[in-house]
Amino acid sequence: MLTLIETNNLCKKYGKAVCVNALNLRVPEGAVYGFLGPNGAGKSTTLKMLLGLTRPTCGEIIVFGRPVTEKERIRLLRDVGSLIESPSYYGHLTGEENLRIVQTLRDRPAREIGEVLALVRLSQAKDQQVSQYSLGMKQRLGLAAALLGYPKLLVLDEPTNGLDPAGIQEMRELIRSLPARYGMTVVVSSHLLSEIDQMATDVGIIANGSLVFQDELHRLHERSAHHIALRTGNNVLAAELLGQEGVPCRAAEEYLILPPVEDGTLGQCSTLLCRRGIPVLRIEERQKSLEDIFLDLTGGTVSL
Repeated sequence: MLTLIETNNLCKKYGKAVCVNALNLRVPEGAVYGFLGPNGAGKSTTLKMLLGLTRPTCGEIIVFGRPVTEKERIRLLRDVGSLIESPSYYGHLTGEENLRIVQTLRDRPAREIGEVLALVRLSQAKDQQVSQYSLGMKQRLGLAAALLGYPKLLVLDEPTNGLDPAGIQEMRELIRSLPARYGMTVVVSSHLLSEIDQMATDVGIIANGSLVFQDELHRLHERSAHHIALRTGNNVLAAELLGQEGVPCRAAEEYLILPPVEDGTLGQCSTLLCRRGIPVLRIEERQKSLEDIFLDLTGGTVSL
């Protein structure tokens, strides 16, 4: 699979403060790449550097297989759509008029205005002044502008901001559909793990400016270690007996932690302990949540 975006030791400093530290992103072509991290982790700064809006302190950015330089930046960005932080618009113009400006600047067919308005559910509000739009409508207008020209790469910074629950669901479905429908690669940032989990195919997690995880989303789920927690009337003796039966376990506070076992094996363990006079007080099936995994990766110093 081709890599559409690659960064090598990308850094951004403001004075002595390191905002982005030696970042090595790899965004596969055709992916919905979830760029996840708490507020202030360096997500927006990274996306701005990808788009040439902020100059890196050091490091390299490669998009479409070509380095992003001052000379190449404009040519490369012709195939990129973006929505960074809050959308820009002319409040005294209608939604359609705002898009017509972008359509003219990008030299795109006029028919695309109606198409992208329909995609983001703004067709009925196209003749309304944008100053009268709600926050969610303005966010959708910004996405419509980014979609004009059906770019190869779409960069979205917190695209669900200001949307109601129904709008959030529609935004997720739209983002998920873009690679298959239009051949786009999407980079979408969020501080909400639940959002990324429901729309991304690949994920990169950033904390304090450093990348702490990057892989396909299912690899993150694999870190959610499934196990059995067993509490007995005598955990020390129970651990010894289970070990003799070939069932490994370890102590954790008031519980014994067992690996995933079949129901039949667990039943045999319970019967064995009861026969030896060790009461089984509680059996729990446990699995780490994605939020727990996130906190483990980031040292537990931040909150989602």
